[in-house]
Amino acid sequence: MLSSRGVQTMYRGLLGSQIPEPSVLVSSPLLSPLSARPVCWLSVNRRCLVNRKMSENGLASRRGKVLTMETMNPHVKKVEYAVRGPIVQRAVEIEKELKEGAKKPFSEVIKANIGDAHAMGQQPITFFRQVLALCSYPELLNSPLFPEDAKNRARHLLQSCGGGSIGAYSASQGIECVRKDIARYIEQRDGGIPCNPDNIYLSTGASDAIVTILKLLVCGEGQNRTGAMIPIPQYPLYSAALTELGAVQINYYLDEENCWSLDISELRRALLDARQHCKPRVLCIINPGNPTGQVQSRKCIEDVIRFAAEENLFLMADEVYQDNVYADGCQFHSFKKVLFEMGLPYMNTVELTSFHSTSKCYMGECGFRGGYMEVVNVDPEVKAQLTKLVSVRLCPPVPGQALMDLVVNSPKPGEPSYATFVKERTATLRSLAERAKLTEQILNTVPGIRCNPVQGAMYSFPRITIPERAVQEAKEKGQAPDMFYCMQLLDETGICVVPGSGFGQKDGTYHFRMTILPPTEKLKILLQKVKEFHLHFTEQYS
Repeated sequence: MLSSRGVQTMYRGLLGSQIPEPSVLVSSPLLSPLSARPVCWLSVNRRCLVNRKMSENGLASRRGKVLTMETMNPHVKKVEYAVRGPIVQRAVEIEKELKEGAKKPFSEVIKANIGDAHAMGQQPITFFRQVLALCSYPELLNSPLFPEDAKNRARHLLQSCGGGSIGAYSASQGIECVRKDIARYIEQRDGGIPCNPDNIYLSTGASDAIVTILKLLVCGEGQNRTGAMIPIPQYPLYSAALTELGAVQINYYLDEENCWSLDISELRRALLDARQHCKPRVLCIINPGNPTGQVQSRKCIEDVIRFAAEENLFLMADEVYQDNVYADGCQFHSFKKVLFEMGLPYMNTVELTSFHSTSKCYMGECGFRGGYMEVVNVDPEVKAQLTKLVSVRLCPPVPGQALMDLVVNSPKPGEPSYATFVKERTATLRSLAERAKLTEQILNTVPGIRCNPVQGAMYSFPRITIPERAVQEAKEKGQAPDMFYCMQLLDETGICVVPGSGFGQKDGTYHFRMTILPPTEKLKILLQKVKEFHLHFTEQYS
């Protein structure tokens, strides 16, 4: 066994001057009073000896990383998510550069890339935040600063939580009273069509529920692999989830010339083509549309339901923007309502899951990650498997569940908070409608930009003309032409939008997606900058 001096000598030989002489060690303030050596000396000695022994045995030289780019899940490497992709990473870098004093032709980055309402200045609904504050800190129930209806909602929720605390786990499917409130909301929304609370599953935003259902649907190998039909342009959650799960993405194209409408003949074309290489099993619909902002007519929804019935497809209806309808003559129709009003055989055969969220509409509460799904006509044994699958993650965030309850159980006429609630909700939706119209009008004054009416949701998806010289320069840089365009826009104006290639588009066309969420005055500035940039960009590359 080595003596203390022997170990020191050995270390000095291995590490040179990094190990101090014994005289230095004695005077160090970090000495152990018993050993006159550094407190960490023994552990360092042992580590070195173990490392040396491993090297002698050849272990260190043989061992590499267990997880590498070559050994990781290949599906994950293929996942792309444009909404938070390279353009946003560059925007974050520019923000840091501005903070560090870098000189730019702009003073701030305007992030119009994502539907994050509160980040863009939208104010929370007072009633929602009051109840959540009461739930988070029940001592406030004694405060005279909160209205009685907010206190009653908080008590209602807390009584349903373990230990009377939103810090406790809930049932995996969600708090029972919340599911009952959601069921009542759906019945009222759909004109009295029954809704069973047992068919409601709370989720971590709608995204989590969508991925969960896709997990149940994906199976098979080769030509029997599950194919999922998704709209193009699409919200990149769908393409990312399908890639991660190893499913086949089946693109059906929305009709840009007719305000991004859905054509059943295009659905049939996509389905027949896909059957050559996979097994189509699911049809995804986004209504109102993201990124395209269209609102589907009742006739269109009926046609989709008939198509799904004829082709034996599972329907997934993404309805998170159901309150965001702005255009005259447009109205939101839930897929469930239309399904049941179509009667037999559709109402009891077509399998449907619909999704809603606290993140959009007039709420904009993205960070709370609240959402739900309703499953209709799903096989009872499959439903048991769904319940098992969600139980693996214990439960959705309880504050998000509480917020979802408030959305579906908002103040009623005669309650203290009703007038303020209606005023705030109406003002938010009216402002969004004004901004939707403003975006369309200004963009359509720009030569080389064409913008369809923003009928609903929170986005515009204008088509842009990119000169051939710019297309060639983009290809030389290994970028999609609209990514090249959007990067230039960001670097020159500070405006962050997402290239259309991240959502999908017909070959030879170019777009970008931008939110209509910035406050009106800032939105006007943004649109004016886009106009000036596009004119300059076109002149530069013509």
